[in-house]
Amino acid sequence: MPFINFPAREINCKLVYYGPGLGGKTANLQWIYDHTGSAQKGKMISLATETDRTLFFDFLPLDLGTIRGFKARLHLYTVPGQVFYEASRKLILKGADGVVFVADSQEERLDANLETLDNLREHLTEQNLDFNTIPYVLQLNKRDLPSILPIEELSRQLQVKGEPIVESVAINGQGVFETLREVAKLVLTALRNSA
Repeated sequence: MPFINFPAREINCKLVYYGPGLGGKTANLQWIYDHTGSAQKGKMISLATETDRTLFFDFLPLDLGTIRGFKARLHLYTVPGQVFYEASRKLILKGADGVVFVADSQEERLDANLETLDNLREHLTEQNLDFNTIPYVLQLNKRDLPSILPIEELSRQLQVKGEPIVESVAINGQGVFETLREVAKLVLTALRNSA
């Protein structure tokens, strides 16, 4: 459920980047943050643990339009990839308005992708969020590596509800803003339909 800031005339939407450890969630947020004008974004906050990071920042995109005179401000979060941070992942999903699943395209990471996808569905249910209706985009990351599965195979294994699929190489920005645009579009459409 988005938070509405009436004095600023903004609708605040929470987008969560979810996926297996080292799949590219942090690379996505880092690229977006580094390539967004400073007037449009807040400070990036990193909660570091011994082996993983959770990142957060918010920004006000210029080209998303308005909903009943309100601008949309996006708050982007990553979850820790490692399974032993389950409580953190659950907490970060709380109140999510949209989710990007960042899948690692490498063949040897397919099981980790599938396990994490099951984990996402379970955690959304625990947060009273419906996986079938939440705005959701599947990003197939690391498309530049040698041991990747074909798009068709990854889609067959990981696409679960006809969601948009974006190929990416997050470390160099390929597909990063396209993914963000897709999920933002779905979130704003859902907001307009409920307004």
